[in-house]
Amino acid sequence: MSALLDSLVAGFEGDANRRAQLDALLQDGLPPARAEAWKYTSLRQLERRSFALPKAVAVDPALLAAIPSPRMVFVNGLFDAGLSELSSLPTGLDAQPLSTLLHGGESRALDFLERRYLRVDEPFARLNAALAREGAVLRVAAGASIEQPLHLVHVGTPDAGDVAWHLRHFIELREGASLTLVEHELADGDHAHLGNSLLHVHVANDASLAHARIQSAAPRATLFARTEAVLATRASYQRTDFELGAQLSRHELNVRLDGDAAALRADGVLLADGRRHVDTRLGIDHAARDSRCELLWRGLAGQRGRVVFHGGILIREGADGTDADLSNKNLLLSDNAEIDTQPTLEIHADDVKAAHGAAVGQLDPTALFYLRSRGLPEAQARTLLTAAFCREVAGRIEHAAVRASCEAALDAALGQLDA
Repeated sequence: MSALLDSLVAGFEGDANRRAQLDALLQDGLPPARAEAWKYTSLRQLERRSFALPKAVAVDPALLAAIPSPRMVFVNGLFDAGLSELSSLPTGLDAQPLSTLLHGGESRALDFLERRYLRVDEPFARLNAALAREGAVLRVAAGASIEQPLHLVHVGTPDAGDVAWHLRHFIELREGASLTLVEHELADGDHAHLGNSLLHVHVANDASLAHARIQSAAPRATLFARTEAVLATRASYQRTDFELGAQLSRHELNVRLDGDAAALRADGVLLADGRRHVDTRLGIDHAARDSRCELLWRGLAGQRGRVVFHGGILIREGADGTDADLSNKNLLLSDNAEIDTQPTLEIHADDVKAAHGAAVGQLDPTALFYLRSRGLPEAQARTLLTAAFCREVAGRIEHAAVRASCEAALDAALGQLDA
């Protein structure tokens, strides 16, 4: 076994089902370099590292001053009741930490934990299924319209050594419900921890979920995230991801449009500067009639950064009337940066409308010259052009306060970008 797996399994607590999942993973090990899903993201350095279990540590509450309630806060993977604010939850919204439900023995509320992952190329989902003991469990009652956003906050803060955590989240919107969710990945000081999260999203008939995720983790952190979403008839899922931090970050977004007329809009900005590595993989599965997806992604790589993007769309037999569109445009801001993009489209139905495209280029020299001719320094001119390149993604967020928060985080990250 690798040092990584050795250290992570040392903290195992679970039943026979979890033990079986863990044993299967240990037998398979981490995916080899030739595995297609990991072709552009090497785990060789990570597998030589060891991590301890997290323990409770204090965080300055001022770090959360700009994040309103209601909110759930996790510090190094542990729920922090003192920093959280759930006393004023609106009617129809239930939010609890996974640990509370586990200790309460509410087995029916935890059916999502039975989901198993068997493939060799999904090691961190398998680790999460075996090791996660904490997370957020959110449920919105049928017909409830939750106007005030709920904030899910993850804070990484220095500890005595490097620690690892596994968070398992579940979001369920019942028929006709609506919710706005904002995830924040924050750094309270420098660290090199490992965070591994797995999110299940169930959106019922005529329900609507708007979801923004702002990833601004510490520069040496490692993050693995996976989202598994299922959309029922006329369900809507609008999601925006901003990958702005961490040394190595990988997000796998898998969405199954399972009901007729289900709709997905998933957008994102991937920013890799320094020696950062940002990997995003989309797996969009159209399984019903008249469903649609609209995917708008922007990538920027500077210095020795690397952006990896895989946009996969599958239109199954019988999914007639599907409308699918993927756009992935990227900017190389340095001769030493790298961007790898792979849009794929697989169609097994008739009467569909589908398009996908990807491009990698550099800043327009004419636009850069124009701004400099107006007296702007080169660094400021480049920042303005890169900001304009990304603004379209943030501008599509409908909730004004959430959009402003995302734009502020994006501007701050771009302001520190040094090609």
